[in-house]
Parts: sequence; C-alpha cells; structure tokens
Amino acid sequence: MDRIVDIATEGLHLSTHRGFLMVEKEREEVGRVALDDIHAVIVHAHGVTWSGNLVARLAERGAPIVFCAANHSPVAVTLPLKGHHAQNARMQAQLSASKPLVKQLWRQVVSAKILMQGSLLAARGVAGAEAFPFMARRVSSGDKENLEAQAARRYWPLLMGPEFRRDRDAGGTNGLLNYGYAVIRATCARAVVAAGLHPTIGIQHSNRGNAFALADDLVEPFRPLVDALAETMTREGIETLDPSMKRRFARLIAFDLRIGGEASPVSMAAVRLAQSLSRSFETSRAELTLFDTPTAIEWAAAGKVDDGSEP
Repeated sequence: MDRIVDIATEGLHLSTHRGFLMVEKEREEVGRVALDDIHAVIVHAHGVTWSGNLVARLAERGAPIVFCAANHSPVAVTLPLKGHHAQNARMQAQLSASKPLVKQLWRQVVSAKILMQGSLLAARGVAGAEAFPFMARRVSSGDKENLEAQAARRYWPLLMGPEFRRDRDAGGTNGLLNYGYAVIRATCARAVVAAGLHPTIGIQHSNRGNAFALADDLVEPFRPLVDALAETMTREGIETLDPSMKRRFARLIAFDLRIGGEASPVSMAAVRLAQSLSRSFETSRAELTLFDTPTAIEWAAAGKVDDGSEP
C-alpha cells in the first residue's frame, strides 16, 4: 500500500527501526509506518530531525523526502542516486536528446494538460470549456505560441471565479493547490528516477536551482486532478489544511485514470508516463503514454476524494 507520510508537527525526530519509519517526540514514540508502504514523506514542520539511516532506507525504496515552505510549496527533495538498471544508458539518451524531439515531447505534455483543463470545466458545466480542445489541437512543437499560458488565463477564472489569482505565495485556495501539487510532484519525481532518468534535466523547466525540473514537466497533465479537489474544498468552505484535508490530497495518488481503456492509479500512470518518456529518448520518437480525460462522473469522484478515515 502506497502511503504519503506528512510530517506537520514541530520538534519530531524521524528514524528507522526493524523496517519501520519511527516518529518520536521528546524520545517517546508517537507513530510508526512500515517503510515498504511509504510512497513519499512530506515535511512541513520546523525543528524536525532525522537519521541518515532513514534517508538511506527510503532511497533504497525509491521514496523521496520532500521539504516544504510555510506555503506548502516544495523547496527541496531527496532522491536515490541509483534508479533503473539501465540508468546510465537512459541518462545518456536523455542528455543527448535533440531539440526537435524535446519540443515534440513538450507539445504532447501541454496539449494533454489543456485537454484535462477543458474536460474538468466541461464536467462542471462551465461555459467556455469548449474552447480548450481547440486550443489543445493548436499547440505547436515547443508551444511557441505559449498556449499553455493562454489556457491558464482562461482556466482559473472559469474554475475558481473571476476574483481568483493563482499565487504560489498566497494562502487559502492557493495553499491547498500548493500542497496537492507537492503530492503529485513527489509521485512524478519517484517515477522519473524509477525510469532511469535524471529529475533535474527537464524538457521545458530548466531553472538551475530546480531539482524537480523533469518531474515538473510530467506533473502538468495531472494538475487538474488537484484543481478539482481544491475547488471542491473551497466550495465546502475549506481554506486551511488540517490532517484530514491532507489525507484527501494524499489519496489522489490512488485515483484511477484510464490508459488505453484500462484503469491505472495516478501513481502507476506517472510511472507509465516516465517510462514512455525514457523510451522516447532512446528511440528519438515522441510517443508519450498519456491517460484519457476523465468522464464527468470520474471528475465528480476526483473532487470528492475523502480522507480514508472510518465514519
């Protein structure tokens, strides 16, 4: 079972003992989770300490540790040095990828993201959603016209209301989005390493200080899933994150998407996307494995993901 472990309490110490992540406060155990169940660890709190053994054991299992700022946006991540058995060859192919190939890959990613945005808006019955499939078809190699940004300018007011502005440094709904994206970014970072690719070398994102660059590329088509849940929470009057709200976002990694008619959880969809990217680098053909846009019923389910706790 894949679990997102969220550390939001100050002054905790994290270590490992007999196959478990141990959580202690003032030398008293307050929780434990089997290492093999952990998908990722997300750290928000100040004063958290951890053992080197824990970092090593999580790295052996491909589980990243994501460190977040107060606005829930990731600022650092630990990832294993060793990934796929063919890692060296795949990284070489990644590094030597031609510009035309990289531009075609980015076109597919942007087109998929815009289709997802339009699909969510259509499922919500929003007027104007019909423009998004048209915009997705118009995305050119490398997205020279920056249709990604054009779509975003239409998308946010239609989904969240005319007064909403996407601001990573803001709280409220923006804080919900930051946290949800952190969960999906961790999933994509894990998938990238498992596919034998280097997470820092992106196909579009290229900030020199961004260890998530390739994960940030692959996360784009998944973002509307977070948007759907954050928008639902906002309508429910939820604007701050408590443990139960974080669990709702964490459970998105188990949400089923359809790939070629078969259901795959988000965590596996990310793996299949990363693996297809690796093959694209090796074959010099842009052939990404992307998931189908959800139906209206599936979008409704994505917006109502619960925290998994007992009633």
